[in-house]
Amino acid sequence: MAKQWVIPDIHGNNETLRALIEEKIKPSRNDTIYFLGDYIDRGPDSKDVIDYIIEFQKDDYKIRTLRGNHEDYLLRTFDNENVRKNILGITYQNNLKNEWFKFGGKETLKSFGVSDVHDIPPMYIDWMRGLEYFIQLDHFILVHAGLNFNIDDPFADKESMLWIKGFKADPVKIGHRKIIHGHVPVSLDFIKMLKTSNKHNYIDLDNGIYMPQKTGFGNLVALDLTTMELIVQPNIDVK
Repeated sequence: MAKQWVIPDIHGNNETLRALIEEKIKPSRNDTIYFLGDYIDRGPDSKDVIDYIIEFQKDDYKIRTLRGNHEDYLLRTFDNENVRKNILGITYQNNLKNEWFKFGGKETLKSFGVSDVHDIPPMYIDWMRGLEYFIQLDHFILVHAGLNFNIDDPFADKESMLWIKGFKADPVKIGHRKIIHGHVPVSLDFIKMLKTSNKHNYIDLDNGIYMPQKTGFGNLVALDLTTMELIVQPNIDVK
């Protein structure tokens, strides 16, 4: 039976991603892998993470990729730098870039071997622009952060799909599907509870891969939607 694997926030930890896929998941070409976004920032190898996923796509594996808020950070920084102007000879700071740097942007630029976001090769910018915002399956909605249920159509608010923290789902608005998301790190025990609970209409899969020093965190997980099997790969990028 073909499996449907969901992998959340990777954050530049390519060796951990490779170990999860090649040593534990071992997907066939009949399987589908859904990535929930946040491929970049914080970890050491953002470029390699994207390259690895692109190679899977080129090798005819079934891959679908969502946009996360960290890709959004990069793209907004890129676009903001394009429109920034000198006024009366004064160069104004790109405050968005400074904010992005606080959350791992510097590490991403370093992984590309550049110091300016505009020196990232265009193919990577185009790849990020082409990422999906959500995926609707028979029984699940896959999204990076969540949905805004305070409006009639939760799928009309793309900003919330990338950035929202905390939401109360209205099952009727999403056809009684369960939401699978990342974005907000939660403990491994909490993830295990969510995947077996019938009381919750969401599963948060983000275990804070960049926080291996915190008890119960620091893993990259994969959930098979066909069996609800959860696979856990500890971070091996942080030495």
